[in-house]
Amino acid sequence: MSSAEHRSEQLADLPLLPRDIDGPVFEEPWQAQAFAIVAELVESGKITRQEWADTLGKVLKTAEEQGEYDTGHRYYDHWLLALENIVIDKNLTDHPELIREKEEIKENDHHRRDQQLRDEQ
Repeated sequence: MSSAEHRSEQLADLPLLPRDIDGPVFEEPWQAQAFAIVAELVESGKITRQEWADTLGKVLKTAEEQGEYDTGHRYYDHWLLALENIVIDKNLTDHPELIREKEEIKENDHHRRDQQLRDEQ
């Protein structure tokens, strides 16, 4: 089985994952980054596919219990929350480090958007 076929098989386990015929689709760069981080964590053996499925499933179930029925629109918000949960639970990072990373990402995104606006003028 090729690497692409193996990944396609793995993606079949994620029925709510926004995708098209070629695979996952992302509306924002951070979504692709979060997806890639999870893929790397699984491939490196730092988390198992089952651990990821359980963690993501728990986040989705909590959202549903709170009255949010995900149509795929907020899927990556849930994905990111699950990612944050699992890296803390597995002691791969801690909460203060996540806060620092979030601030850095926001700052970089702010500068990137400013540059885009300048380029459009």
